[in-house]
Amino acid sequence: MKSNLLPLAAFAALALGACSSEPETVNAGPADPQAEALNAAAPVQNLRMVQHSRTFRCKDNSLIYVDYYTDNTAAARLDKGAQPTVLNATDGKPPYTAEGWSVSGNEAQVSITAPGKGTQSCKA
Repeated sequence: MKSNLLPLAAFAALALGACSSEPETVNAGPADPQAEALNAAAPVQNLRMVQHSRTFRCKDNSLIYVDYYTDNTAAARLDKGAQPTVLNATDGKPPYTAEGWSVSGNEAQVSITAPGKGTQSCKA
């Protein structure tokens, strides 16, 4: 049995002798040539996303389409396929306004002023 332990002890001593207490440094390749430019770049702004879209039926039986965005803006249009008008909110709170437009209220009922329509109450 002693003869079998001798080679095993020699192998264990050899394995332990190969270990080093020094930390190993790994070079992952050349440094990033754009690292400085990326660190100095301005922060990335969040994308403008639709929070919710509403179709409102107004007192005169017309429809007005309003999309509310995550950047405290809204887009309103009188016809579904028309180019929307971007409305801005001061301090992120309604009313959303633009030239000739105003949208205030909540998601269920709003007061809308639109070009050629005047001010009227509308429900979702």
